[in-house]
Amino acid sequence: MAERGGGGRMRAGAGVRESAPRRASDAARGADGPREYRVEELAVEAGITVRTLRFYRERKLLAPPRREGRIAWYDDRHLARLRTISALLERGHTLNGIAELAEAFEQGRGVADVLGVGAPTEEEPVRLTPEELADRFAGQVTPENLAAALELGYLGTDGDEIVHVSRRLLDVSSELVARGVPLAAVLAAGREVRVHAEALAALFEGLVRDHVPERDVTRLRPLARSAVEAEVSLALDRRLSSGGDRRGPL
Repeated sequence: MAERGGGGRMRAGAGVRESAPRRASDAARGADGPREYRVEELAVEAGITVRTLRFYRERKLLAPPRREGRIAWYDDRHLARLRTISALLERGHTLNGIAELAEAFEQGRGVADVLGVGAPTEEEPVRLTPEELADRFAGQVTPENLAAALELGYLGTDGDEIVHVSRRLLDVSSELVARGVPLAAVLAAGREVRVHAEALAALFEGLVRDHVPERDVTRLRPLARSAVEAEVSLALDRRLSSGGDRRGPL
């Protein structure tokens, strides 16, 4: 395959020199292997210029390509990242802000750390792209909010994907933001709820372990959830029926 120069003209002989390594690479991957792109091909797919692509690489917004001799090969993960950058720029994010988000994700906890390998759970994790996460929270996915979510264990990373630990928590938090509650306030409340939830879990665990066989502890966890949901519902009834005169944490 011939390669285009910076001015868009075909370089004579480029296809002859580079076709052999390309064939070797294709043979190694097989017909069903991941698609790979030269820098010019990737720029076309992403709808940007080669100069812009290289600028993103210099800003460390893009992971290094795979090298095969003098040829750099990019894959669909690079393409997805470029499309996410374009989408975030269209939504008003700056390159500095995007770089901070990318760094926070790369330094964030892995999904195995967040979920716990083999840990029993009733929650359904949700996989998101950075663009989908930004859409969920209407531009409030700032580096500060992202760091708070990572610290709380709401978010983890799995390669280029983001994993939220719980669909229910994700739906609740995004609905609160849609209703006008700032994401920072939602995360701060989540931190307080975590403290109380840990105490309630410890209380129920101690109660059950003192009176039932070990094998039944996990099977009885839905009872704890039902008890807490009922108590929170009753507490909300009391607070709302009093006209909101009560103060203090829920």
